Amino acid sequence: MTTEFDEIRPYLDEELPQIYEELIADPAFVKIVSGVLPFPFEVIADRMRNCKTKLEFQKAFCYRFLRGLADSSTQGVTSNLETLANSSSAYTFISNHRDIILDSGFLSVLLVENGLDTVEIAIGDNLLIYPWIKKLVRINKSFIVQRALTMRQMLESSARMSRYMHYTINEKNQSIWIAQREGRAKDSNDRTQESVLKMLAMGGEGDFIDRLMEMNIVPLSISYEYDPCDYLKAREYQLKRDLLDYKKATADDLQNMETGMFGFKGKVHFQVAPCINEQLQQIDKSLCKQEIFANVSSIIDRGIHANYRFYPNNYLAHDWLYGESRFTDHYTPEEKERFEAYIAQQLAKIDISDKDEDYLRHMLLLMYANPLTNYLKLGL
Repeated sequence: MTTEFDEIRPYLDEELPQIYEELIADPAFVKIVSGVLPFPFEVIADRMRNCKTKLEFQKAFCYRFLRGLADSSTQGVTSNLETLANSSSAYTFISNHRDIILDSGFLSVLLVENGLDTVEIAIGDNLLIYPWIKKLVRINKSFIVQRALTMRQMLESSARMSRYMHYTINEKNQSIWIAQREGRAKDSNDRTQESVLKMLAMGGEGDFIDRLMEMNIVPLSISYEYDPCDYLKAREYQLKRDLLDYKKATADDLQNMETGMFGFKGKVHFQVAPCINEQLQQIDKSLCKQEIFANVSSIIDRGIHANYRFYPNNYLAHDWLYGESRFTDHYTPEEKERFEAYIAQQLAKIDISDKDEDYLRHMLLLMYANPLTNYLKLGL
């Protein structure tokens, strides 16, 4: 492998022993892991040293931890990933983005349970707030998306990342997960950012369509019955509305990660659509670049919107938000009462000055209604 990607790629398997020793010697890592895993740290250290590959490490530690989270914080994580079981292709899974850690985490759990290889994961360096986190995610097959760069640096970084992703799909035959946008769609109005597609098309050979086809893009819909971070997202919306200079602090990212991981999520479903290469072939290449990217974004969005899994909450939120009784066949009076109590409970968690309850309630309902709204717009 070229050294061009050394700064951003996951660790190579032969690099793991040195990284293990660095982590084992890091007091912050020792403290966190000892608080999460129910074993003496000496046992954990020995198990780490016995993992010769990243996949072995994932199965020994990450899979167990994430499967435990799925068991304790959900009422089941389901998927249709078995449809990929006979495929030898590597895919770029592009999904809507709900949870900082678990969108890609639960995907890897489901892949393992379906006898498939795990994915490499795109992760922003803004989340790598401690040295041990950066090392741990690179063991966990993550590659680094560099943020907070100048315009020129951003272009160079994006081009390098694109070359790395093309290399990963085509040379390593290794699947990738990437969110359809930078950051989570906090109102659940899931739209693919054209900047993501432009980055993907920087690498590879041929024209824009050829380069995107090299990536074997598969739209992935992730549906959580409950989003434990919903009240944090609503809070952020009001703070951004009221404070012109508001910016999230590192502590906010940590709170979102912790709440997302350990909070109750109800039922969770992952649904893959077919690879979009056949649809890409239908695009008129004589169109201008902007129209081509808009068409590709629309294809991915349609694949995601058409494959949501809906829960009573989605129908309830839509009826409540728009003052309708359109979907009463999709929920019971008991489910309605339970959801109203849930919204009141989440609102009560928001502690800010000049709290605008009507606005906050509207934003919470929007989060649960928007996936259904986007599905309805397809006219399926």
